[in-house]
Amino acid sequence: MAIKTHDFYYELPPELIAQTPIQRRDASRLLTLDKRTEEIGHHHFYDLPQFLRPGDCLVLNDSRVLPARLLGRREPTGGACEVVLLIDRGENVWECLVRPGKKLREGAKLSFGDGALTAEVTAVLEGGNRLIRFTYESIFLELLERLGKMPLPPYIKEELQDAERYQTVYSREVGSAAAPTAGLHFTKDLLDSIEKMGVKICYVTLHVGLGTFRPVKAEEITDHAMHSEYCVISAETAETINQTKRDGGRVICVGTTSCRTIESWAEEDGTLRESAGWTNIFIYPGYRFKVLDGLITNFHLPESTLIMLVSALAGREPILAAYEEAVRERYRFFSFGDAMLIV
Repeated sequence: MAIKTHDFYYELPPELIAQTPIQRRDASRLLTLDKRTEEIGHHHFYDLPQFLRPGDCLVLNDSRVLPARLLGRREPTGGACEVVLLIDRGENVWECLVRPGKKLREGAKLSFGDGALTAEVTAVLEGGNRLIRFTYESIFLELLERLGKMPLPPYIKEELQDAERYQTVYSREVGSAAAPTAGLHFTKDLLDSIEKMGVKICYVTLHVGLGTFRPVKAEEITDHAMHSEYCVISAETAETINQTKRDGGRVICVGTTSCRTIESWAEEDGTLRESAGWTNIFIYPGYRFKVLDGLITNFHLPESTLIMLVSALAGREPILAAYEEAVRERYRFFSFGDAMLIV
């Protein structure tokens, strides 16, 4: 039976789209959904430990967002341009989004930071992305820290005052074009208290691409071409998850990115091993989860691949009912919004 993209639509008042992070990370609200009973509860994120058990394992994505949005000038005209770094293709070449597209053809030359960083468009790719070769004399990541801005999602219109609020407190592997936002609710104190109660904490890396915000335009979801993202599972993380499953504990992923990483590399029997590579896994209703038992996530865009993923875990109708409840209760939605726990 065909699954339609419109089956995952819900009405969202625009004023519920969070434009800024709240002052205290773990003071965000937490909607809980029991995937067996479909019972919904309303809490705060700092209440999370009461839903965890000793022997459970939390899987977090430690990717760190690049300040990948560069505002510069076209040479020699001086016209404004914008470049968003997407994928490091090696030898100082990045695949990028650009504006204005019509002006940035192959051979176009660009300058950022009064010439501290210069660049040339070397190819126009199918779909409109560009390959751009950068030239600089210092350390590229240091230049990005100085010249770059956070590439916030298109539905966030306000300027971010503190760039660290678009990073998780445990981020360390630089490479994402967008934050793994389910992790933004954690504080170091909350993580410490969770670990002290006997919950294992382990890390995977998935570098989030801007394709995560790409709308599903196909009428039937199986016709949608999923974007690829690079992810890594260490030997230590694989063994921690395997041991959790052997001991009867639950594996609870923090964010759809962590979920997609472990489900991409799991064997049919649910075991993991050290892995790295590109994944374009598309999880939608009918998918059988091999490892994951529960998920901490934010509220996702209507008709997105992410609302399809959570519907695969808890069922489309229970998810849409939970989202309708969140709208009624005036939860904050999307990247800087409130959280949801599905167990």
